[in-house]
Amino acid sequence: MQIVIHPTARGAAEAVAWFLADCLYEDPGLVLGLPTGRTPVAMYRELVRLHRRGRADFSRATTFNLDEFVGVAPDHPGSYRQFMTRHLFADVNLDPTQTHVPNGDAPSPRAEAARYDAEIAAAGGLDIAVVGIGANGHIGFNEPARTLPSHTSVVRLKPSSRRSNAKSFGGSTRRVPARAISMGMGTILSARHVILLATGSEKAEIVRKALNGPITTMVPASLLQGHPKALVVLDRAAARRLTS
Repeated sequence: MQIVIHPTARGAAEAVAWFLADCLYEDPGLVLGLPTGRTPVAMYRELVRLHRRGRADFSRATTFNLDEFVGVAPDHPGSYRQFMTRHLFADVNLDPTQTHVPNGDAPSPRAEAARYDAEIAAAGGLDIAVVGIGANGHIGFNEPARTLPSHTSVVRLKPSSRRSNAKSFGGSTRRVPARAISMGMGTILSARHVILLATGSEKAEIVRKALNGPITTMVPASLLQGHPKALVVLDRAAARRLTS
């Protein structure tokens, strides 16, 4: 595992964007796993800027998002499909047919999870998975538990995860769906490269547990310690409790 620390959150996010742009230059047909949430917004902003400058070409790339809420239609303003459209898809040259987000409004969430997993497999798996880390250590919506799903599945969200997404649902935690479709830890860890981006002092303690603590399913992000090509990009605030 390689850990890179930048002075600022913006610097960390932009560094990941430049890394992805360089990877796309080397291999335009990359299959990317992409996150949502507050942390990657600056990364997407920089990718859009790089694209407009001719430094990031997405025309042959394929994307798979990590997760989506169950019961939320793709056109719902709180959906992760809409998040990605606002922050990336609408402003770069990605082929719309090559952008994949689970359909939270599918009649059978379990069948949708299986279909999504099959799509990832048909694409040859993920070349690069960019992930964040939740306050409880989750990656995607793989919440702390004694066992973690290997493949895309329907998961029940912890209260802390619902609270952190309340802003997208009118500020009400009760309006946040209790379940989500999430890419499994096995699928994420099978990516050829995994990049964890974490910023802010509120992430410092969970970053410490994930990187300095034992590998445990109770801190799902800690499983990245065993990945052969994991890159962790932090700002100083998120890294302040690391012991090494």
